[in-house]
Order: sequence, then C-alpha cells, then structure tokens
Amino acid sequence: MVGSSMASKWNKLKKTLYPLFSSQPSSKSLEAARSSDIPKKDFRASTTTSSSTSDLRLSRTSTCGTRSSKRTCAICLGNIKVGQCQAIFTAECSHSFHFNCIASSVKHGNQVCPICRCKWNDIPFPAPNSVIDPQLNGIGRARVAPLGSPQDEFHASLHRHLPPQPSLHAEPYQFSDDESLLSTSFQDSTSPSSPSAHPVATVRAFPEFPAVPAADNRPTFAVLVGVKAPALPENTHHHDHAPIDLVTVLDVSGSMAGTKLALLKRAVRFVIRNLGPADRLAIVSFSSTARRVFPLHRMSDAGRDHAVMAVNSLRSTGGTNIIEGLKKGVRILEERHEKNPVGSIILLSDGKDTYNVDHHNHCRNPDNQASPNSRQVLDYLSLFPSSICPNNNASRLEGRVASFPLHTFGFGSDHDAAALYAISDASGGMFSFIHTVSIIQDAFARCIGGLLSVVAQELQLTVRSLSPVGSIGSISAGKYSTEIINQGQLGMVEVGDLYADEEKDFLVHVSVPVFSAEEGGGRVPNTSLLRVECSYKDPLSQEIVQAESKIVDIRRPGVLSLEDNRMSLEVDRQRSRLWVADGIAEAQGMAEKGNLEVAQAILAARRSALLASASAQAGDGLCNSLEAELKEVRDRMVSRELYEETGRAYTLSGLSSHSWQRATTRENSTTHTTMFHRDGDNQSMSGAMGYETPSMVSMVTRSRTIGTMTGGSPQQAHRLNKSSSLL
Repeated sequence: MVGSSMASKWNKLKKTLYPLFSSQPSSKSLEAARSSDIPKKDFRASTTTSSSTSDLRLSRTSTCGTRSSKRTCAICLGNIKVGQCQAIFTAECSHSFHFNCIASSVKHGNQVCPICRCKWNDIPFPAPNSVIDPQLNGIGRARVAPLGSPQDEFHASLHRHLPPQPSLHAEPYQFSDDESLLSTSFQDSTSPSSPSAHPVATVRAFPEFPAVPAADNRPTFAVLVGVKAPALPENTHHHDHAPIDLVTVLDVSGSMAGTKLALLKRAVRFVIRNLGPADRLAIVSFSSTARRVFPLHRMSDAGRDHAVMAVNSLRSTGGTNIIEGLKKGVRILEERHEKNPVGSIILLSDGKDTYNVDHHNHCRNPDNQASPNSRQVLDYLSLFPSSICPNNNASRLEGRVASFPLHTFGFGSDHDAAALYAISDASGGMFSFIHTVSIIQDAFARCIGGLLSVVAQELQLTVRSLSPVGSIGSISAGKYSTEIINQGQLGMVEVGDLYADEEKDFLVHVSVPVFSAEEGGGRVPNTSLLRVECSYKDPLSQEIVQAESKIVDIRRPGVLSLEDNRMSLEVDRQRSRLWVADGIAEAQGMAEKGNLEVAQAILAARRSALLASASAQAGDGLCNSLEAELKEVRDRMVSRELYEETGRAYTLSGLSSHSWQRATTRENSTTHTTMFHRDGDNQSMSGAMGYETPSMVSMVTRSRTIGTMTGGSPQQAHRLNKSSSLL
C-alpha cells in the first residue's frame, strides 16, 4: 500500500511538472504569455506540506480563478491574488509572498519573514543545477523543503522523473543561429514603403550676417549649415520602417530584485510589442556572468510570445559584470548570418561593474573621481570590442565609426554614470539617466521611437569653398567626425543615421576676403562663400540619395545698412547652444575634481553670456531651455553628496544630448518640458528637453497612455502593450 501510494504521488508530480520542462512551449503556455504580465511560476498545482507544526502552503492559482485578494507581496510590491498563474508562498506566520520572490530572498541567506521577522521552520528551496534550464538566466526551478532536511534523495528522484533537456537550450558556440530576414519587395513604386515615395532630406544654410563691407576681411565668419531628415509618409503604417536588429543587454544582478526587475520586464515587453514582424530582437541578461536568454528572432506573433516568455523568466541574483554582458550582445550582431539595415544595442544597469573596475581604489583619490576623461574610464573602454569602441581597433585602418551604436541607461543613484556615458559616447549612442523607477518604459520608448524611424544612413554633409582666396577654418560639430582638406577648400561632417524629421546643425567658420571692384564686374556686389551638399543611403532600397545643394551668398556693399547689421538668430542660437554645452562640460570637469565653487562660477558666467545674446533677447525658446538647464545643473552641484547622487548622471546625460543633438531621458523627464524647433517655434510637451522627433514623441505618448489607462498595473499594461502594437 505504501509503494502504491508513493507511485501515485509521483505520477501526479510528473503530470504537474512535465509541461514546465518540455522543450517547446505548448499552445496554452503561449496563450498565458500573451495575456499575463507575471512570469510563469514553477509549481502549477496546489500542495500542502504534511508537517503538523506548519501552516505552510504553496498554492497554484488558476487562469480561470475568480477569487481575488488585495494583499501585496512585501518583496516586489505586486498584488497577491489568484487568477494569474502566480505561485504563492504562505509561511507559518501567515504572511504571503510570491513564491519566486521569497525563494530568491532565501537564496541570499534570508530565513526570516520580511514583514514580522519571524524565523521560519520551513522555507522555499531552489532545485539543483541538474534541472536548471540554461535559457532561464541560470536560475533553477523551485520547491518547498523543510529547513535542514536532506536533499540528495529528492534531487536524484526528481531528476530521474524529469524529461531530458534538449540541446537547443544550450548556448551555441557562435551566435549564427539568427532567424532569417523577412523578405520585402520594393518593386511597387506606389507602395508607401517604396523608396521613390519617400521625400528627400533638405539642406539649410544661414550666414552670420547678410552682408559684409566690401573693404573688410573677416577671418572667422560663421555660417550655420544643417540638414533635416525626411518625414515618414503620413499613410505609413506603424510597422512600415527600416527593419532593425536590436539587442537588449539587461542588468539582472541582485540589486535589481523586486520592483526594479518587474518594471524592467514591463519596459522590455513594451519594446517587444512595438517591434514589427521584420524587426529582430535578442535578449542578453548579465549579473556575475552573462547569458543570451533569447536569440535574434523576428518579432512575428510567435516570436513576440517566445520573447515575452524569455523576459518573464528573468531572475535577479549575483554581481554586476557589464563587460561580459556587452561582449555577448556585440557577438550576437557580429556573428549573425543575415543583417537588417539598422542594428543597435541598448543596455540598462543600476550598478557599477564589480568585476572589471577597482572602484575602491578609485574613490580613495578625490582628484581622480569617475570622470569620463579619467584614466580609469579610458582603461575600462579598452576592454570593449572595436565594433562599439573604434579606438580599440589595433590596426586603426577600419575607420573611426562604430559598427553598432550603444544606447546606455543608468538606473538609480548607484550606477556608474561616467562609465556608461563613456561607452555610449564612444559608440555614437546616447546616455540616459533614469532616477525614478516608474519611467523605465518611457525611456525605452523614447529610444526605440527613434531607432524605428531611421530614414537615412551614412549621411555626409559636405561644404565647399566657392571663394578662390577664402577657406574653411573650422567646423563646430560636437562629437560628429569632421575633416577639412585641400587647404581649407573642402570640409566634411560624418553624421551617420538620421531619424525621421531629425535635424542636425553645425557652425562652419570661413574666411571672407576683401571684395575688389574688378571681381564685381559692374554687377551688384556679392560673394559666394560655400556650397553645401548632402548625400546618404536609403536604408530600405540601399540606394545613394543626393539632396539638393545650397549656395551661401553674402552681399558686399560699401556701407552697411541697419538691416545688414542684424545677426542671424539661427546662427546665434546655435552659437549659444555650443557655448552653454562647453560651459557645462567645463563645470563638470571642475566638479569631478571637487571644485564645486569654481564649477558654479563657470555656470553663472555662461548664463550671463547666454542672457545677453541676440537670440535670448529676442525671446528664443531654445535659449529659455538652455537657461533652465544651466540652473538645474548648478543646483545639482551645490554639494558633493548631491552631485554624486544625481548631479553627475544628469549632467552627463545632458552633454550626451547636446554632443549628438539627439534626445535623451534625464532623471524623471519632467524638469524641462519644451521641445524646440530650428525655426524658432516651440511646442509644450512632457518629455526630455530638446531634439525629440515626432516618432519619439508618439512612442512616449503611447507608453504613457498605457500607464494612465492601466493605473500603473503591470498586468494590464502588458495586455494593452500587445493590443497597441498594431496602432
């Protein structure tokens, strides 16, 4: 009878556990992944221990359950209620938690109730490594076991009754297992996706003054040259864009446990639901080590479902090894056998790299803080592959442009802002600062809103001197690569990718020679300074597109009129932006050395110069935003403690934005709420200051609409994320 009873129990256990370890997800599990915002839990059947001294219970909630509870898990702060496939652990002290939350807590040595501090006799116990699914972030299945009871017989018997793990779960030696691209035809020229249906980028140019006296010689005359990317056609579907290969590299170290990880999962699910069927996504998680938890697959309906399941499987544990995570993410893009037109990596971390940086010795020297220019950060960058840090290329012959822009997100007050800023800056990506946990999804939305709207690649802006005696002296272009050749007769700016409606402006300084009467030839005095040209590659057709060029002329009268002495507000606005950005960078360098008083004096001087500028006097919206930014940065440098907590990250995120003229998320994105346009018009909105494109705004609006409609509920947000993916 005893043997028959044990056999019956094992049969029930096998029936309960078998679906969890099958190599392919069942249709029921896929449906659950579509509708649930909570990770799939390990036990699908209700069990009760036979101990007479314990009231410990492990309950499996049913997808069709009707009961609900208002109790909250004290670890992740999520609701504990039935009907969501959520395993619940109720301890002998009567307090309940999500099973995986408390199992993770116990794994780190906590054996008392987080609420009442009661010491437990029975605790949740993780399964052995022999039954760990390597795709699930290295975390094994879980069970309940009496504290101090023998485990070996249970492990052996459980292993004998579980199906073998298929080899496809093992991480391949090379990441060439990416899913084939979705074939697309551009033969139909009337299709909205046809290259011929897309408008062309426009070139713009403004001289500093409309006229220069004929007898004057100006060695440094400023000309603003810029380019605006074409807009997406109005009838373009949300998924009609240049397909992207996106790799998300996610920090799942122990510090990400609870609400942080829950909201990170929610943000990644938002990304998944807003990728099109031609887009491909891979997911890498890292803690003490790194693992590819989802291969580079297309986001078809099935691909999204499997990607969501991979995200839901993530667990937090261990330290922070950013280098290993990024190396694995880069390998996925380097070793893929097919390539979508756009490729990028996004990284989120809430801590410092505890495996590759000696933070203890670094922080002991107050004159060598974690500055983006410090030797330590440069040494740290040397550990990355040249595809994201081109200066690490030993041959130096493959160019200075990174293969994959890396967009980094520093989360909380303990992340290494200097390192994340330096990594993104070296790769041509953006650094965003997320101080408030609830805006992770908005930050990701702003980033992918741009990545999913790339309309120009390898864009190059060229300026040619049209004066036989004049020349190009310098080009102020932030972090964009510039080159001046042929004794100042030709200048180039390597812009790279442009998002739809995105604008880039640069200041070119040229020499204006004396205008001779012979040169005029009896015509109206006039000097042609520059020809501005633009070429780029259409990401859909891979064809080279030439934009219409612009010629910059100035008049050369003998005497200037009042109108001739009026400075171009476009040029002055750009000069003010560069002046403020340089001042912030200088102040940040002083703050890193501990000279906060000097840093604040620099910011105050830049503010005074800004307010005296012609554009500020004219009430320009950009200048108003720059003034507000100077004040915000200065306020975050009033003390060393405040600077370390939020000032460094906020300042570096702003410098990233100005250097590349592209939007970033700064702290909670509510400090500055003005999106300025190059024509001087301003649009009030809720978002990061400046450089936002309509596609970014639309994606952030979608993210916030989901949050508003669901009241912040991760479960409801996940379901709405799915439905909004077709908008």
